[in-house]
Amino acid sequence: MSNQQHGFGLKDIAVNERPQERLERFGAKALSDSELLAMLLRSGSQGLDVLSLSRNLIRDAGSLSGLLSWSMDDFKARKGIGHIKALQMMTVMEVAKRILQQEAESDKRIHNAEKVFQLMSPVCAGLSVEKFWVLCLNRKNVLIRLCEITSGTATSSLVHPREVFREAIRLSATAIIAVHNHPSGDTSPSVADIKVTKNLKAASETIGIDLLDHIIIGNPASDATGQGYFSFAESQML
Repeated sequence: MSNQQHGFGLKDIAVNERPQERLERFGAKALSDSELLAMLLRSGSQGLDVLSLSRNLIRDAGSLSGLLSWSMDDFKARKGIGHIKALQMMTVMEVAKRILQQEAESDKRIHNAEKVFQLMSPVCAGLSVEKFWVLCLNRKNVLIRLCEITSGTATSSLVHPREVFREAIRLSATAIIAVHNHPSGDTSPSVADIKVTKNLKAASETIGIDLLDHIIIGNPASDATGQGYFSFAESQML
């Protein structure tokens, strides 16, 4: 038998401290983040009860939401998480990301950069490479479609205006918002990011489709501003 099968599970915790008992009596909102996670994990490993395992995971990720960006290997590297548990956690995190994205998409009017961050952060979570997207909007700033343009470093050679505006023209969009991610989490624009933005702005004026913003998505924990995104428009660099 593996260590996980010998682990301390929910049944080994005192009855009045069991998350399951508290869930039934007081509802899910009464449970802490680690207790909710323990309900999913069900068991710990030899010498490590499931609540301690949950607390360790949240501590290592920085927060419960930090687990959204973890890979399979990240989970398996932790004591008490074997292959099956890692698969379960990856499934739960993917469900959470899709719920967040669908919730953001349900209100399709793009109000500001923060709205773009809410829409795109679940898409960017866990990516190890830079990707570039364009949000195609109608005249009321309602999202028509999110289009991935390229995958790789966002340089002027990889992100050409004709590729960015091709879908916008095809969809009869009146405006676009350019978005790309920084896997490092730091949202500071690079020289290449600034050059790409200038090229897109010039092209937008020629084509007649407004470039409303170019937004870099990062991670609030790695962002000096704590926002988790950088907006060229809000920074008056557009």
